[in-house]
Amino acid sequence: MIASREEFTNDRRDTTVSIRGIDELESLGQSFNQMALQLQSSFEELEARVEERTAALQENNQHLSKTLAELKQTQSQLIQTEKMSSLGQMVAGIAHEINNPVNFIDANLFYAENYTQDLLELIEFFQQQYPDYSESIRQKIQEIDLEFISQDFKKILQSMQIGTKRITEIVLSLRNFSRLDEAEFKAADLHEGIDNTLLILHHRLEVTTARPVAIQIIKEYGNIPRIECYPGQLNQVFMNILNNSIDAINESLQELDNKKVNIAQRRIFLHTTMSDKEFVKITISDDGIGIPEAVRSQIFDPFFTTKPVGKGTGLGLFISYQIITEKHHGKLWCDSTPGEGTKFCIEIPVRQSKG
Repeated sequence: MIASREEFTNDRRDTTVSIRGIDELESLGQSFNQMALQLQSSFEELEARVEERTAALQENNQHLSKTLAELKQTQSQLIQTEKMSSLGQMVAGIAHEINNPVNFIDANLFYAENYTQDLLELIEFFQQQYPDYSESIRQKIQEIDLEFISQDFKKILQSMQIGTKRITEIVLSLRNFSRLDEAEFKAADLHEGIDNTLLILHHRLEVTTARPVAIQIIKEYGNIPRIECYPGQLNQVFMNILNNSIDAINESLQELDNKKVNIAQRRIFLHTTMSDKEFVKITISDDGIGIPEAVRSQIFDPFFTTKPVGKGTGLGLFISYQIITEKHHGKLWCDSTPGEGTKFCIEIPVRQSKG
């Protein structure tokens, strides 16, 4: 019987067992107990291998999921960077094309004003020298209202000069704002960058049909030095945050309008200071609708947005965070109280490491 057991153990499935005595039966029982222990050990070893393999597969899946998410983020950043680079080139080109004719108009307005003044003085001199001019001339003077023309034409020229100056300022802001592809750090005036951004956003701050009050900008600029940075990228950060502040104020006013509550003027505060000797701090705060605490930790995540579909990409604050933290080795954070407003804080080192 023991021989039969050994043959069975050696995978001889056609083996038959012949029992010749009690001793041999006892030996058979012991053999089966040993086989049971061996099988149990094999099962446990197999189970451990399965668990180990399952854990390895789960780890690989997590790694692949993380890699896929990172690839999506990188793709989105590359697309956004390409868009901003193309936009920068387009804006720079448009600014250049506008600037040339505006300069031409502005330069000629100087001569137009002088020529007009000379002509008006000549007419006045003629009237003084020849007070008894014909009735037909007198009627023509009354018909065209020469006195009004002489006064109003000066105002027209002045308004044209103001208009060309305004266009020149906008063009300059566009040219400064479009510096999105600068590859080197350069010393820049943050106040100039903020002001350029505000000038571009001016139309969003004025009274509109959807918003019966203007948004007032309160500047509290401190004495800060020029800092080494990517000026165009920082302008993009200012643009994203200011746009969010304007949207938050509009949403807050819409809620008040729905409740038939009197709407007071809303404000955006801009504050700059030195947080210490090495860092500049920029604070942009508004009295808009605020950000719910439940989603506050997600606002810098890619593709996260509280805006309706088609109104936001969920990339603005994410890219802003990358620009501040990775490109400028700074900090960007947000404090908000629902119903009262939101404050974004930026800290950037005055000098950047190029390494």
